[in-house]
Amino acid sequence: MKVVHMTSVHPRYDTRVFQKMCRSLAQRGHVVSLVVADGLGNETLGGVEILDVGKSKSRLRRMLFATARVASKALSVNADIYHFHDPELLIVANWLRLKGKRVFFDSHEDVPAQLSVKPYLNPFTRYLLSRCMLVLERLLVRRLSGVIAATPFIRDKFLGMGARSIDVNNFPLLSEFPEATSWDARKKRVVYVGGIEKIRGICEMVKALESTSEVESMELCGEFSDPILKEEVKEFPGWSKVSAHGFVNRASVARILSTSTVGLVTLHPTVNYKVALPVKMFEYMAAGLPVIASDFPLWRSIVEESGCGLVVNPLDPKEIAEAIDQILSNPERAREMGESGRRAILGKFNWGVEIGKLLDFYSAEAGKPS
Repeated sequence: MKVVHMTSVHPRYDTRVFQKMCRSLAQRGHVVSLVVADGLGNETLGGVEILDVGKSKSRLRRMLFATARVASKALSVNADIYHFHDPELLIVANWLRLKGKRVFFDSHEDVPAQLSVKPYLNPFTRYLLSRCMLVLERLLVRRLSGVIAATPFIRDKFLGMGARSIDVNNFPLLSEFPEATSWDARKKRVVYVGGIEKIRGICEMVKALESTSEVESMELCGEFSDPILKEEVKEFPGWSKVSAHGFVNRASVARILSTSTVGLVTLHPTVNYKVALPVKMFEYMAAGLPVIASDFPLWRSIVEESGCGLVVNPLDPKEIAEAIDQILSNPERAREMGESGRRAILGKFNWGVEIGKLLDFYSAEAGKPS
């Protein structure tokens, strides 16, 4: 098949969009293009043709003009499948559908729910934007060829709207974690990978370091979204145990995980996080690390079923600290947890399974008359 992926927001090397979807399709012999709007120019990488429509000077100009440029460039490719990754492309995507194209929306998040808890918006604006986005989804998604959801919860939401939908989960690429590092080579380090915000638990994680007796260091991989928060957290006594790496590329993430012992994913209990499938948790498991995760029903079921770690109240630094010490003080049990998590990834929670689901979904639609 000839497939075009489209984004006006995501960086061109985005893990889900480019590394997982586009490159996996190209590796399987499909002709793949990726239309982006970042101003970095055109290139071909990993068998994927990247087409750039230029970067906008503001968010408003991007939403008003870049979306149309992305759709126009994608249309010029004359592909069999059009797969877009941003809600702001919903309207122009339906224009492509009216042109007789097979168009799929990749919903990475439950956007209305996400908007409803944005801390930088006032309550009325949050409510208004959330409701508007929900109405837009209800009006437009049923007209598309299908919706590809990043979690089963999002899939079920769109099925309830009458759309064709499947879940293609953000599980790890096994090629990034070909084997787990020997347990003897690991240090007494905890690790966190991802965006750094209050709502993602940074304050509680660093405070937990104050009362742990076993931890040598915390490897912090990611960027603070708020410089004021960064300065606040650096004043916590536990910061003395933090090794802050900033943004870390994929190879470096794998290397840091290979020398750590516990992976932290203690996000706050928001509507979105409770039903999310956090990529970092599955990457920890792929690297053979025990995980300490927020005690949400969905996450608890995964952790307990696979025997890969412990769940805690993410708002309680003391409970997080106790879980860390429990794992680090029992290396044999920690090794067993890590091996159990790795087996679960190899058997079930990996990208090889998910790309097969995506191709089946494409093929079912491609076989219909346009």
